[in-house]
Amino acid sequence: MPKSYNQLTGMLAITRASFRAIFRSPSAVIFSFLFPLIFILVFGFLGSGSRVSVKIAIDPAADTTNAVFRAIRDIPAIIIVDKAEKEEYEDLEKGRITAVLNFQPSADTGASEYLVSMKSSEAVNPQNLVVLRSIIDGVIKNINEQTYPESPSVAIVSDKIVKIPGRIYRTIDFILPGQLGFSLLSSGVFGVAFIFFNMRQTLVLKRFFATPIKRSNILFGEALSRILFQMITAVVILAIGYFFFQFTLVNGWLTFLELLVLSFIGLVVFMGFGFVVSGVAKNESTIPPIANIITLPQFLLAGTFFSIDNFPTWLQPVSNILPLTHLNDAMRNVAFEGSHLTDCWKQLGILGIWGIIVYLLAIRFFRWE
Repeated sequence: MPKSYNQLTGMLAITRASFRAIFRSPSAVIFSFLFPLIFILVFGFLGSGSRVSVKIAIDPAADTTNAVFRAIRDIPAIIIVDKAEKEEYEDLEKGRITAVLNFQPSADTGASEYLVSMKSSEAVNPQNLVVLRSIIDGVIKNINEQTYPESPSVAIVSDKIVKIPGRIYRTIDFILPGQLGFSLLSSGVFGVAFIFFNMRQTLVLKRFFATPIKRSNILFGEALSRILFQMITAVVILAIGYFFFQFTLVNGWLTFLELLVLSFIGLVVFMGFGFVVSGVAKNESTIPPIANIITLPQFLLAGTFFSIDNFPTWLQPVSNILPLTHLNDAMRNVAFEGSHLTDCWKQLGILGIWGIIVYLLAIRFFRWE
């Protein structure tokens, strides 16, 4: 009696062969590992770069009837967040906002009308405080010249900035999650699209059909090899960021493991795009243009290099629907702010919705022959 075919053994054999093939592919290594690593090294050696937006909050006790506050409120470069005092403190502690401003009438009426004081955090980039101080000084000077040319200054800014404890927010804490997300996106879309298109064109898939292995196990075997390769890439990228550039892992090994789980979830979603591209493409030369339609907008608009708060208001809703945006946000929240996967339900939910949509499309467009 013939021995039954072991589907698991067949699937793992496909995984091993595909895994070796990935390492032999220069494009796979470059786009998944070297390309993101180059950006991480460049920004890591630059040191602490500036955040791309200046967010502030207003102290609940502040007198907001003065001209200085009204002028600051109307400056596009300054974003005023309105939250409860406890939430403002948490945002300040984590570097989400640059400072909390307070406006109070000056005790010395002969010197000025208002005293502007700032509360900040050690987590805030000092350059942002310099920028904010320059903006406030410019506002006061402009009001004095236009409205009170012969009077004492309408306000003065306190030289003493109260700072609460907080983690130091480095450029690498923003850049590394974005580059890891882009690596996952590139691997999932380009890698899967080229692999399955080539296997179809070279009749490899057709030869598989002559074997007892199930079609689903062919897909799982190839997908597993891609996942293993990309998880190794994620481990290397995180390790280099942590050991060489002090990338923040708030909760140590737990944060590291949660970042790997996020990487796995993101990769699975992005691989769905790759299945769609491999089915839609008519020939190998059409894969890059189609794949770039998916990857390029996310690379530019999903907060890979710059916070989406720096984009025009009309463009931000577009950024907020992209799956890479939410993967990047979840990774940054987990790595720097100490959030856990259960705290990232919004980002994970949106990634889940994208996963359902893209795999429904994959079922519709994927072709075996």
